[in-house]
Amino acid sequence: MKLIIGNKNYSSWSLRGWLALKHSGLAFEEIQVPLYGEDWDHRKKEHDEIAPSSGKVPVLWDGDAVVWDSLAIVEYLADRVGRERFWPKADDARAMARSMVAEMHSSYAALRRQCPMNIRRQVQGWEIDEEARGDGVRLPTLWAEARARFGRGGPFLFGTFSAADIFYAPIVSRFMTYGIGVPGFALAYMEAIWEHEWLQAWVAAAEEEDWVIEQWEIPGRGSKAK
Repeated sequence: MKLIIGNKNYSSWSLRGWLALKHSGLAFEEIQVPLYGEDWDHRKKEHDEIAPSSGKVPVLWDGDAVVWDSLAIVEYLADRVGRERFWPKADDARAMARSMVAEMHSSYAALRRQCPMNIRRQVQGWEIDEEARGDGVRLPTLWAEARARFGRGGPFLFGTFSAADIFYAPIVSRFMTYGIGVPGFALAYMEAIWEHEWLQAWVAAAEEEDWVIEQWEIPGRGSKAK
C-alpha cells in the first residue's frame, strides 16, 4: 500500500487519509508531493499516481486498486480490516458517527475558507465573518452531543478513536491556529486529539517542512479573511 499526500502543514484532507491508514494498522509507504509548487499544474497531469484524482490528495494505491477522497479511503480500509475499527458497534452511535463524518465532508465551507489549516502558525486577533462563526458554534455542539450520548468509553467523540475523530482532527488544528474560542467542554476533546501520538507525529513533520504556500498563509495579522 502507498498513500500520496500533500504538504503536512496545510493539507487537511491528506491528514485524514493518513490518520485512517495509521488507524487501520496496515503497513503503507508514504509519498509526499509539494502542492502548488512552480511545476504543480504540469506535475499533477503527468504524475501517473495522482492522475486518477486529477491532482487531488490523498490518493491510496493498494496494488492495482486506487482510492481517492479521504472518506472513500476510510470506507475502503474499513472493508479491509473490519468496520468496527472505524465505526461504533451500536446502531444509534454508528448512525450519528456516519452523519457527523458526512457533515464534515460536505460542510463548513466558510470556516475552511477563512481559516485554512496551517499547523506552523499561531494567529492572534483573526477575524471571521458571521457564517464562519456559525460553523464555530455548530462544531462544538456536535462534539458535545456525541460525547454526552456515546463518549463514556474514552476521551474521543464515541469513546474510542474512530472515523469521526479522523475527520474532525483538522478542525481542532484550525481552532488552535486561529485562536477560535470554544466552550470549556470542547477543550478536553481538543486536547485528546492534539495529544494523540499520531497527530503529534504529523505536527512534528509539518514543523520541519520548509514549503510555503502563499495563498494559504495569513496575509496580515487581524486582517479580514477573504
